[in-house]
Amino acid sequence: MADTAAACRRGARLWITTAVSTLARYIAGRFLMTIIGTYLLCVVLVFMIDFVELLRLSGKYGRVSMLKLVWLGILRLPSFTEMTIPFAVLVGTMGAYLLLSRKSELTIVRAAGMSVWQFMQPGLAVAATLGVLSVVAYNPLAAAGRAEADRVFAQAFGQQDNLLAKSAGSEGAWLRQDGADGPSVIHSRLISNRGMQLNGVEVFQYDRQNKFVERVDAARAVLKEGVWELERAWVVRVGREPELFEHYIISTYLSPERVQDALGAVTALSFWQLPEFIEIAEKAKIPTARYRVQYQLLIARPALLLAMVLLGATVSLRSFRFGKIQTMVILGMGAGFGFFLLAEVSRQIGNSGLTSPEMAAWVPIAVVSFLSLTVLLHQEDG
Repeated sequence: MADTAAACRRGARLWITTAVSTLARYIAGRFLMTIIGTYLLCVVLVFMIDFVELLRLSGKYGRVSMLKLVWLGILRLPSFTEMTIPFAVLVGTMGAYLLLSRKSELTIVRAAGMSVWQFMQPGLAVAATLGVLSVVAYNPLAAAGRAEADRVFAQAFGQQDNLLAKSAGSEGAWLRQDGADGPSVIHSRLISNRGMQLNGVEVFQYDRQNKFVERVDAARAVLKEGVWELERAWVVRVGREPELFEHYIISTYLSPERVQDALGAVTALSFWQLPEFIEIAEKAKIPTARYRVQYQLLIARPALLLAMVLLGATVSLRSFRFGKIQTMVILGMGAGFGFFLLAEVSRQIGNSGLTSPEMAAWVPIAVVSFLSLTVLLHQEDG
């Protein structure tokens, strides 16, 4: 009899374990479907908006083939949509729980004795997995696409003659530098290859005594060893007629790393490249606040997605029979936008150096996590 009872207990435990595992896979699948669906919707919307902007630029600066515009939009898409991943997880969490609640599946799970903390585990596991993959795999892909998109953009639009004309509201980027011939100020309207190539260039050259020497307007400038090589450069010197040079040299002490810091986009550097770049920049005595903040934001992304699951759960676990579902969804969306606003303010504070990169990245996540846990504890345990 004892052996029979022990066998029954083992069989019951095995059945419960199998049932719980099956239920976890089912909930995880629902989470994954709603998150991916939300993300794909964001991808389509972002691509359409960006493609309309590319069409506007094509009409303004010169005709560019439709195929090249589509390719440029695809290259830019990963870096733009990377910012929508937390939003997709938040909306996907709300959608998954509301679908489960609408079919009374959450009610049945609760009646079986499973707490909110247990049926949230599959969603948290999906969010953590997506967070890690987005950092170690998706982010490098987005960074590479952004770098290539900058090059294609400069090639497509930077060669148009009318692009060199001044236009209101188009300030470009300014760079102060020094060289063997003296200091100079460079203005570029378009930047590609992480600052290694400039398009639509104006250079104001000074001598070693800081007296103005010449102004150079060029279609393109490429950084070589110790010099900027300018193509189709018009040189204007005091008391002389303008001269056209197919190639013109401006000396510089800038290294590629320093140009990247001065002109390159943070999003063009991947998670794997940032540590080495930060180390090089620090040795060159270059401010690294925004790169450190970006690195911490990437490290914190899995925790951010976990916080989005907690936040989404606070407004989507209410049973449909109690009503006011629309109100809860609106509150959840409002709380999400409030969090993203807080995170952006914190990021800007970190970029300015007013707080540490760790504080800038982790404090908003900690705040929303603790508030969400407090609400869930109140809802579950009263």
